[in-house]
Amino acid sequence: MSTPHRTAVAQAFAALSSDDDGRSCRDISETACNAQPQNFLRHAGALGLSKSADGLVDPKLVLSWLMTHLGAPAALIGLLVPIREAGALLPQLFTAARIRALAQRKWAWGVAAFGQGLGAAIILAAALALEGALAGSVILAGLAVLAVSRSVASVAYKDVLGKTIDKGQRGTVTGLAGSWSAVVVIAFALTLIFFSEARALIVAGALALAALAWLVAGGVFIGLAEDKGATEGGANGVTDAIANLHYLREDSQLARFILARGLLTATALAPPYLVMLASGGPGAALESLGALVLASALAALLSSYIWGRLADRSSRRVLILTGLSGAAALVMTLVFAALGWSNSPIAMPLALFLLMVAHQGVRLGRSTYLVDMVGPDLRAVYTAIANTVIGVILLASGIFGALAALAGAATAIGLFAVMAAAGAYVAYGLKELGDGSDD
Repeated sequence: MSTPHRTAVAQAFAALSSDDDGRSCRDISETACNAQPQNFLRHAGALGLSKSADGLVDPKLVLSWLMTHLGAPAALIGLLVPIREAGALLPQLFTAARIRALAQRKWAWGVAAFGQGLGAAIILAAALALEGALAGSVILAGLAVLAVSRSVASVAYKDVLGKTIDKGQRGTVTGLAGSWSAVVVIAFALTLIFFSEARALIVAGALALAALAWLVAGGVFIGLAEDKGATEGGANGVTDAIANLHYLREDSQLARFILARGLLTATALAPPYLVMLASGGPGAALESLGALVLASALAALLSSYIWGRLADRSSRRVLILTGLSGAAALVMTLVFAALGWSNSPIAMPLALFLLMVAHQGVRLGRSTYLVDMVGPDLRAVYTAIANTVIGVILLASGIFGALAALAGAATAIGLFAVMAAAGAYVAYGLKELGDGSDD
């Protein structure tokens, strides 16, 4: 590497990071510390590309619109989010031990990124060449490839991050990736708004860009300078998950928490039905796709910090509030539809914005509560149990919602509103773990 290049990398690292101690590192090797400037930029680039691609292939909105546009049955559209979310959770039971056996786990993330690119390419092929139920089925198959690949990336990433980036820089690099990828998604939304007559072409282009982004991300990530790590200690995830299910019987709070979290998945499962309702049914053109994507992106940007602050005070109250607000947003959706405002450029995006604000709160509240409810010795076990059970609940809820959608998108939305409200009720019975008990 040339000296000017080294200097440019070091300057970029200094400008973007919170590194105040020069070359001093606290919990990574000296070799990793020396390579940290270029590793920092690779992490920010690869993770940002992956997050950008996630936004361009968002199952809740983009793929829901695409399948509606192609005339896929409502029951298939309703399976988008369950396949995406459960597919990212359940395979970890089978892949974690194999990934642990790799001395350098950057290869797992890189290959997983290529797999996500393949999944996006399959979806693109279906969008260009197929229609109806066949298009929907192939899109779901491509999404399954993408989701399983994502599960591998999720298992590998935290370990690679811990080995290549020092403790004081990890939040900075992931935050940087999230920030610039959010700009990409907002630009995508604005493109859909200003060039709405070319929605189908723009969505196809977004799928192609997402596939390319994941391929480039994999290549960038594989270039990380990663030390070889320990390969022992990889347990059988399936065996452990079954063996640890007794905690559900022994800890009523864990069981209640998982039930509340399962019911609150309504905030993730409902958006595709909102898209169908706003479209007027399969095959109809949704005029406000860009506004919906923009509303979702802005909800994440504007609410995450506030929910995080509230979760630090009382994650239990966050779960209650998000359940109630999610149910209110879904009822609002039904009211707008009853008033004939489904195609309004403001009404449905407003309802989705409020629903996605609630969803961000669910994500932050559930993770904070789980961390706070148990000590470090059992935290990993409880997380594995929760992820396994929630993966099954997602699949079951998705199938149930898809069946309800046979009676119409409004019926499915009503079902999810009830689920969200029930989630708030169950969360009310959780123990108070934060500072909110002192109020």
